[in-house]
Amino acid sequence: MNDTVRVVFHPLNKVISIARGSTVLDAIRLAAIQFESICGGKGECGKCKVIFLHGSCTFNSPESTGKLSPDEITRNYCLACKTYITGNCEFIIPVESRIDAPQILKNFCWPEDILFPSTNKYRIAESPMTQQPFGHRSIRLEGYNGERPHMSKPQQERLVSTPGPFIVTISRTNGYPEVIGINVGDATDQNYGIAIDLGTTTVVGMLVNLANGKVCASASVLNRQITFGEELITRIAAVKDDGGRETLQMAAMDSINEVIDQMAAEIPVDVTTINDVCIAGNTVMIYLLTGRDPSILELANAEIPRVPIILRAQDLRLSANPYAYVYCLPNVSRFVGGDAVGDVVVSGMHLSRDLSLLIDLGTNGEIVLGNEDWLASASCASGPAFEGAGITSGMRAMRGAIEHVSIDPTTAQVSFTTIGNEQPRGICGSGIIDAVAGMAGSGILDFTGKLIEGKPGVRRGDEGPEFVLVPKENTATGRDISITRPDMAYLMDSKAAVCGAIGVLMKKYRISVGDVRHVYLAGAFGAYADIHNVVAFGIIPRFFNAEFHPIGNGALSGAYAALLSQKRRREAESVAKKMVYIDLLIDSDFIEEYSAAIYIPGKKDYFPC
Repeated sequence: MNDTVRVVFHPLNKVISIARGSTVLDAIRLAAIQFESICGGKGECGKCKVIFLHGSCTFNSPESTGKLSPDEITRNYCLACKTYITGNCEFIIPVESRIDAPQILKNFCWPEDILFPSTNKYRIAESPMTQQPFGHRSIRLEGYNGERPHMSKPQQERLVSTPGPFIVTISRTNGYPEVIGINVGDATDQNYGIAIDLGTTTVVGMLVNLANGKVCASASVLNRQITFGEELITRIAAVKDDGGRETLQMAAMDSINEVIDQMAAEIPVDVTTINDVCIAGNTVMIYLLTGRDPSILELANAEIPRVPIILRAQDLRLSANPYAYVYCLPNVSRFVGGDAVGDVVVSGMHLSRDLSLLIDLGTNGEIVLGNEDWLASASCASGPAFEGAGITSGMRAMRGAIEHVSIDPTTAQVSFTTIGNEQPRGICGSGIIDAVAGMAGSGILDFTGKLIEGKPGVRRGDEGPEFVLVPKENTATGRDISITRPDMAYLMDSKAAVCGAIGVLMKKYRISVGDVRHVYLAGAFGAYADIHNVVAFGIIPRFFNAEFHPIGNGALSGAYAALLSQKRRREAESVAKKMVYIDLLIDSDFIEEYSAAIYIPGKKDYFPC
């Protein structure tokens, strides 16, 4: 009996062969299809929907149809993670399950600074000096000052025995000058570096000319780990499967290489002239990329080394000079990583006497409070809700996603805009925040976040009362886009987690809302969310004396800063070492602050009139 079967995915025309007994999700991963799988294949999220056409599989079993509506079951929908392939078969990947042209934040900022990269190129010139630091020939590096660079014996032999001209590439990433490349020619301006934001969901990069600091190209892709789960804990769990660590490491490396190759082709640039790589990512992503066991990150108050992880490009099989160094911004704790450190460096809050708060809500949420004298941090698992994950009609910020909503407080009439001005497929994070703030302001929600039956737009659904934003006849999926009772419970929990985390830091350091002078908002949350609605719903307190500063992609900005300036690398390392981390999992104040934040808007002290 042939143990290999053929699976076809429409309308993508993907055809693959896979072992009989595999799940449809296994086949989707093998086909490298960007696909919704928030829980990573545990059957909990109900997002990995496919439509069975014909063939042999378990599409109509109770586990295959769990989390689906009666209407979806009638239309041959099934869950990819719980449908097993028993023979040749074909499926449709419906529009709501595809990850199509996501809106990825690329904009960045970085403080003006003297260009002082860790990697430089120097011409070699014959010298009349009798001192011979490189061996048998008297050689000097034009414009070079400092101690003699370290080099291997083969490098030394090449220099002393082969006619030039040569260009020598020297890196100081390890704290001393080291030769990482010798090339024939005299083009010192062909020296490039890569800055990478290795996010849980997306990977964004910039190609930079290290000779002048100019950004030559940028690119972004979805992290290929995405089908293994949306949340960090799910990724850690995936590592425990046979070959899981290697699979997720390869997915991260391939994602970065895809970004590098796109940028190199755009200029074009020979990837061997890429001599420095700086990566900012959360602790879990950096551990997965570098092949470290992330299991320790499941432990509360786990001791995490607060030093940068430095490897060669060849160790990670990156598209670059194989001897180039890859510098990963230092982590602080199990869930506050180099991405948050990059946020801080770019904000400048660590250099200011003013009290500042930094908030970065992505798939994971990081909060940092402090100034030049002290920094304290916490993390909360709240970001997915505000990225559309875990919400019945939620989706990523991509074409067809409702991105902004307004609700008439008298009639409950809903107005909205979508990304790309397309027919709505679902609602993304910024739209969700607008919607729930509007629902609260219109009396559709009570102060506990419960939907009030009898209010305009509220009807009885399969899981209790729900508010219809867009009726099915006006959507791209043929299904209503609504906010349900379970959605509101999840959103209230998420908003209380964020506000509670902020409250813990404020309580520990006896800070009032009037003391904070600057609030830095990083990532898509800061770029796209309406801050008035963020406060109205109670996600963050009303800091009435503060200026709000969206800083764009702070992780990418931090990686860019570290790429261009050794000074910024030292700052990042200093920030990581001095930052206090408060683990909310075991902190006694968190339950109190969370409980006070589970109402709209929240604790009176944090939301003064």
